[in-house]
Amino acid sequence: MNAPFKPLAVFRPTTLEWWTVTLLTFYVLVMWDFSGLDLAVMQHIGTAHGFPERDNFWLSTVGHIWARNAGTVLLIGVWIAVWRPIAGWRRFERRERLTMAVATTVALLAVNVIKRHSGTSCPWDLDQFGGTAHWVSHWSWWVAGDGGPGGCFPGGHASTALAFIGLAWPGLSTPEDSARWRFGQWALWLSLAGGAVLGAVQLWRGAHPPSHSVWTAWICWTASGVVFGLCRRWRARGLLARAAHLSEGP
Repeated sequence: MNAPFKPLAVFRPTTLEWWTVTLLTFYVLVMWDFSGLDLAVMQHIGTAHGFPERDNFWLSTVGHIWARNAGTVLLIGVWIAVWRPIAGWRRFERRERLTMAVATTVALLAVNVIKRHSGTSCPWDLDQFGGTAHWVSHWSWWVAGDGGPGGCFPGGHASTALAFIGLAWPGLSTPEDSARWRFGQWALWLSLAGGAVLGAVQLWRGAHPPSHSVWTAWICWTASGVVFGLCRRWRARGLLARAAHLSEGP
């Protein structure tokens, strides 16, 4: 019996529908950036003396340090599952599990590479919140720096959860298999929910304005989706080449 239609099945990476969603989201994010709402939000949270919740135990220790460590452990577990799968992971071939691990890792690396070369400083480094930097849009690439340490765009902490969007693609690409599709759904929504929580942690601490974490989600979505799409295409070409070789006979 065929599985019922599932709306998110149309979001197979690198298909027209997926690219449409990706580009529309990019447009919305750019419009948010140019609206100036990031700074307005931070002004409601911070004061001239900084951000009151910056060193809050639940935010800085539990929500930041412990959550980051948990993400590292989970990533290690994903790589172990490539060769030692358990539970729902067994529904995916080893090649698919490897693709999931690579897509997740590439998403993390993409965020960190952009962040390392960013000249944008965190809100808690801005002069209006007691720091030394002045507000400069992270799109102002022609500006050498904002007077602060930089390295704050996009939101690296949110990628601790959002990078795991890469686990969703094999399942979402096979809606005819209900169990695999549910795995993909859970992976997608848990990653997005975790990213929202971790983004909120850094927002209240004064580390990142709202758009930084949303950009992280977009980067992880795009990077992991492209990796999955490329791997799937390479595999398809390999299967076609093998079939052609077998059809030629001895």
